[in-house]
Order: sequence, then C-alpha cells, then structure tokens
Amino acid sequence: MVKKTLGGINVLYPTPTTIVGAIVEGKPNFITIAHIGIVNHAKPFLISLSMGKPHYTNAGIKENKAFSVNIPSEDSVIATDYVGLVSGKKTDKSDVFDIFYGRLETAPMISECPLNMECKLFDVYNTPIHDLFIGEIVETYAEESVLKDGKVDLGSVKPLLFDMSSVRYWSIGQTVAKCWNVGKKMKQK
Repeated sequence: MVKKTLGGINVLYPTPTTIVGAIVEGKPNFITIAHIGIVNHAKPFLISLSMGKPHYTNAGIKENKAFSVNIPSEDSVIATDYVGLVSGKKTDKSDVFDIFYGRLETAPMISECPLNMECKLFDVYNTPIHDLFIGEIVETYAEESVLKDGKVDLGSVKPLLFDMSSVRYWSIGQTVAKCWNVGKKMKQK
C-alpha cells in the first residue's frame, strides 16, 4: 500500500465537541471547544483544554480558577455552534442556556447538556498562541437517561464530534468491539 505524505498536520480528529463555561466579568459565558483531552485517568481526574489566547473565556477561568465542561448532544448542535461563533466580548451568552451551579459556584453548567463536568483550575501552560488549561474534575453530573447500570452510555448521550479536516460535526456510530477484549483473539493463535 502506497501512502501519500501530508506534512506535519494533526489528524487526531474527530474529537468531542464541548461547551466550556466560566464566569467572566461577573456573568456566565460559554464557548465551544473541541481541543480537549484526558491528562490523568486516575484520581485526581485531570482534563486539558486548549484555547486560543484571545478568547474572552480565558480571563474568567484564570480569575475564578474554575470552569465547566459540558457535553452537548446532537439535539443541541445549533446552540453549540452559536456559542462558538460569537464572542462574549460583544455578545451576552448568559441566557442561551438554562444554567445551574455545583459545589464550586463559579463554574456555570448547562442543564440542556446530558453530561457536565465541574472543574477547578489545576494549572495553565502558556504556549505561543494558546492557553492550555489543566482542570481537576471535582464533580460530574449526568442525566439519568444517559446512564446504563450506573455508567455513561454514549449511544444515549449522542455527543457531537468535531472534525477539523471536513469542518463538520459528526455523530458516533455503532459499537465495533469491546476494548481490552477483542485483541485476545490474537493471543489464542
């Protein structure tokens, strides 16, 4: 099989589309972010957000040392896209969603999103054009309708996936195989 070189481009897409919430200048603000990742998958549970330095939300995260990561479903694609299109510097986005707060009281979360993570700021890495926020997840909220046997069921969440290559939102497909299981077939040979 012949492969074509593409240069040093990022092809890690798709990634989950999230809506990050923070209090900025005393008001809830939201921004759509898909550059998100897992830093620590054991306690403390840490996640990363890569956000361009000019974003209005960054100042609120730094000031309050808190933010939320909200996972919208396919049903919320219009509002999700909207809060990523307009800047909180010029547009008040505090009334786009029904908002609730948890323990931190400075991380606005979105009721319409089936999953929400309330995070306290753990660290900020300063890169040339982005702030890389590391957050500790202090609480996760889930609608009962997206839980099966007490665990999150992605099929019920119907999360939006973001692809930079096609500049489109995608949905998840069917389960392909069980992790840490299907590979056992090779061991048996």
